[in-house]
Amino acid sequence: MIDVSSLTIDKVHEHLVCGDFSVKELVDACLSQGRKHASLNAYLEIYGDIEGEIKRAQREIDTKKEKADVLTGIPLAIKDNILVEEKKISCGSKILEGYSATYDAHVIAELKKRGVIFLGRTNMDEFAMGSSTENSAFGTTKNPYDEKRVAGGSSGGSAAVVSFSGALGALGSDTGGSIRQPAAFCGVVGLKSTYGSVSRNGLVALASSLDQIGPFAKNVGDTRILFNAISSYDPKDSTSYNEKTRKKMRLDVSSKKKIGVPRHLFKEGVDEDVLANFEETLSSFKSIGYEIVDIELPSSEFALSAYYIILPAEASSNLARFDGVRFGLHKNGNDMIGDYGATRGEGFGIEVRRRILLGTYVLSAGYYDAYYNKAIAVREKISEEFLEAFESVDVIMTPTTPTPAFKIGEKTENPLAMYLSDIFTVSSNITGTPALSVPSGFVERDGKKLPVALQIMAPHFGEEELFKIGCEYEGLRDTKDGIIK
Repeated sequence: MIDVSSLTIDKVHEHLVCGDFSVKELVDACLSQGRKHASLNAYLEIYGDIEGEIKRAQREIDTKKEKADVLTGIPLAIKDNILVEEKKISCGSKILEGYSATYDAHVIAELKKRGVIFLGRTNMDEFAMGSSTENSAFGTTKNPYDEKRVAGGSSGGSAAVVSFSGALGALGSDTGGSIRQPAAFCGVVGLKSTYGSVSRNGLVALASSLDQIGPFAKNVGDTRILFNAISSYDPKDSTSYNEKTRKKMRLDVSSKKKIGVPRHLFKEGVDEDVLANFEETLSSFKSIGYEIVDIELPSSEFALSAYYIILPAEASSNLARFDGVRFGLHKNGNDMIGDYGATRGEGFGIEVRRRILLGTYVLSAGYYDAYYNKAIAVREKISEEFLEAFESVDVIMTPTTPTPAFKIGEKTENPLAMYLSDIFTVSSNITGTPALSVPSGFVERDGKKLPVALQIMAPHFGEEELFKIGCEYEGLRDTKDGIIK
């Protein structure tokens, strides 16, 4: 059996072209890892009808050899809110019971053209609302480094699958940190791309102005491969930017070699060893010629507050379509309104109901100006401050999360404490800028080594700068420790 724990996409491509192993053997090795780590509850479903895709990929490689696409035959996992035609999709919720997708999401169609093998759909917080995957209707995903701890959320299943090599990469969605936070907790790389760089067509919407699809991978190089494969203009998505607009929005930051650090945001809530790891990381960048510059982002301390007004407001609107009439679960009431209430009451979990109620409240006539409009004003102010900061620095760095993975059940009774785990990640979604989470080492809790990570943020459409700096950092540290076998 192939040892996939140390294999990356680019290495696998070389092996497949050389004939060291077949696509079938590679897929079987990943599925074996999935079965071995089934107790983690990362996969909701492993697809049973992929033999045709495997054979097509193998023929493509045998025919084209070195000219075959680097992603041909590569096994990937998909978050359960991204549509794959004729496959079940539940968004981690009971309300989509029995529903199958009628078309491919844009990103899925793009990857199918490249010969990717989709292994299955991964667990998530219901409708992407959560930071721990504890809100899934199908049970919590456990952390591969310590099964008593969460894998993060909402894309916890995708992060865990890549961590234990149940796939060579995965797709997730990021609304306020839902790729980067679980990537940090599970010791893998995760990218939240520039808003509009990856089509949202076929992503079940949570908050339309914040959501972005992005990749998980074992290293930065593989993350770049996956991002380049899914980043393209889509005329079916009104928020998708064409290349002309991307070039116009992109800043030139290639010559500064300066890293901005908003230390004023680290005053409280960040574990001491996480902060020590971050400072050590900054020293590593100093050693290769980067200048570390303290910057001020005064309004960023309000980012989380603004986020938790904007997100529920958009969610209450987007989730109105799940009414028991058009698709999924249906429960009978005394009349039509009773049907809606019975279906949504039984189909939605407590966190989804909490956010729908909050969103409906802030959008109501008496409170729209007092809450929603003020949150939008704060969002614009934060965006202005980020643009101003990027005029003087290449990137902005913070820890990805203030703590390592927390214990299952530790924060379920305190939603505000749960929300604070996204304190460093929400700004990227608020501003639409790209951000990359890269593993930066380990801290110890209860005798277990738990991953922590560095977050790198760049100006709009600055993904290449993120990849360049991320690859430089990977070259500075030993990434072999802590591999999940």
